[in-house]
Amino acid sequence: MESSSTPPTRAQASAALAEAEATRAKLAGDVVLPSWFHASIGAAISVQVATTAVTVAEGTPWALVAGLALVAVVVGVQLLRFSRRNGVWIGSLADRVLGGGFVASFVYGWGLIVAISAARSGLWWVVAIASLAAGTTCALTSRHWMNTYRAEPEAHGRGSSAVWFAVTGIAGIAALVVVAFLRW
Repeated sequence: MESSSTPPTRAQASAALAEAEATRAKLAGDVVLPSWFHASIGAAISVQVATTAVTVAEGTPWALVAGLALVAVVVGVQLLRFSRRNGVWIGSLADRVLGGGFVASFVYGWGLIVAISAARSGLWWVVAIASLAAGTTCALTSRHWMNTYRAEPEAHGRGSSAVWFAVTGIAGIAALVVVAFLRW
């Protein structure tokens, strides 16, 4: 079905685009995070790293399941609270909250490797430090991303595609399961 209206002029189109950009910038500046947003997610990630190390060292698969479940619940609840509070969804928020940036992914990976190696050697204080480093880095990089998003929403508002997010998530979970069961 064709429309009988005339297309907008260049000036009208330019004005509409400028208004849309201004609305997006205002919305980005008005975004409010739920209480304990970054801290709770960082703490859950720290626990997950530690429980994975315990699983590998002690052969307790329930610890792995508990750590993964904790992260899923905390992230899910915080993202739901965010959506309800703001009435919108930011495409890259879930990606960045789960350590989708290079620095967070790098420190998380090394924290996990160090924690597992330390747990196998019985160095539980190193497990604690590596776990805290991974969770804290994820929380700080998530906070940094939110600040840069507020300043430049057009540059930081796009997240990874849902397919890529699902593929990397499944690969990460599969890697954790393989690592956990290497002991047996």
